[in-house]
Amino acid sequence: MALERSSFAFLLRLAHPAMANLMPASLFGNGLGLILLFVAISTMTFDLYLQSSRPNCSCNDQGNAALLGTNKVGRLTLQDILPRDQDAGREFRGYGCAAHVYVELGAYRVGNRSFAVVGLASKPLHTFGSPSFGCSWIAINAQNSSVEGRASVYYTDYHYGRVYKVVSVICAFEVDIGTDGNGGQLILDAFVGDTFGTKERIVALTEKPGDYKWSNFAPPYRYEFLYCGSPLYGDINPKRIREWLAYHGLVFGPRSHFVFYDAGGINDAVREVLNPWIKLGRVTVENVRQQSQYDGYYYNQFLIVADCLHRTRFLANWTFFFDIDEYIYFEPPKTIHDVFARYSDSAQVLFTQYRISDKFCAIENNSASSKWAMEKLAYHIVTSQNVDVKMALNPRKVTSAGVHWAIAYDGPDDRCDASVGRYYHYHNTVTTKGEVCREFLDHKQRWNISDGEDTLIYDGSMIPFAEKAKQLEQELFTATDPAALLET
Repeated sequence: MALERSSFAFLLRLAHPAMANLMPASLFGNGLGLILLFVAISTMTFDLYLQSSRPNCSCNDQGNAALLGTNKVGRLTLQDILPRDQDAGREFRGYGCAAHVYVELGAYRVGNRSFAVVGLASKPLHTFGSPSFGCSWIAINAQNSSVEGRASVYYTDYHYGRVYKVVSVICAFEVDIGTDGNGGQLILDAFVGDTFGTKERIVALTEKPGDYKWSNFAPPYRYEFLYCGSPLYGDINPKRIREWLAYHGLVFGPRSHFVFYDAGGINDAVREVLNPWIKLGRVTVENVRQQSQYDGYYYNQFLIVADCLHRTRFLANWTFFFDIDEYIYFEPPKTIHDVFARYSDSAQVLFTQYRISDKFCAIENNSASSKWAMEKLAYHIVTSQNVDVKMALNPRKVTSAGVHWAIAYDGPDDRCDASVGRYYHYHNTVTTKGEVCREFLDHKQRWNISDGEDTLIYDGSMIPFAEKAKQLEQELFTATDPAALLET
């Protein structure tokens, strides 16, 4: 028993000397002694943990005092805070990357002496800093000769950008570049704007020997009309895509092409609708889902517009920019060809919005479910009207553009009279599943209809085109009918 008591005392003193000195020896032989020993060991373990969790700290006060360089333990003086060498600079340590200096999406030749580079850049840098760009061309030849160009910067997102903003750079040279067909590289230098001249050197575009052909940039162009779509996102109803494509395939005619940018909205069902058009060579899909890593405005909509403008510059006579819930319309007997014959010298043509109510549907019988949305949604909002416009551009006369109109262009700026051409906006319908109608009205109710906020009038202009669009669809896809997919 004496040996056990002495052992407990030894362990307790080892774990917590102060507690051992306070406890009488008689306590070491009973249960209370075991409890005290457990508490003491736990306390010692916690102390050791705290000491080990302090980086670069000694486990005694003298060591701390030496580390801090103080005379008094645990007390900092002004000498400890200030650098001992007053001329020595403090070190700033940066970690990670919050936003890139430049994020390139595409670079394109836009002439014998000019190129366009489209991308994103840090919004704080371009808002509060002084960044700049430089351009040069390095030819592929024996000398690897280099030619300096002039960089012009265009901001097209009206400062709507968030972490990133859209920055397009036009690189212009005083002489023809790469027209010998030997190839070369376009170099874009992105300067941060600091006192050290920090820059990122970007190989923006590489032309291989034989890539340059003047015929690629000269008329006649492959298409008469080309559509550039905004980024597609969300849970899109494939029926709406089917209806939209069939209608605009009809209106734009056989020499037309449609470019869609997939920002996550082209699901399997939508892809099934697009595939027949892709096989016909009428549709191109650009996968831009990676844009979600770069926080711009509205799925980087302005970036997509800038990219499509320059990417398709020499593909069509006219390029249209609008959304998949909007339908371009020309009042019969006028056609799209009749209207644009008047604007051969124009840089852009603007179309007025007619917003359609997504609440009321006009119906003559009970066959609403078999009708397309454009056959049922036929009430035009005439009060509180948002008079937005959308654009058709002659891309060779436009340097930069926003979502609604061109920003920098060379040529007349025209607006189509709404009685001749306009666009219908079927807002809030693209992702609606099932029946698109929320309330049915007799089609004879045509004037002074109210939804509680706005006044509406009946407008059945689009209805006759639905049957024509369906006929075109049948003619194009006699073997593959998209309708089979969309019955549910």
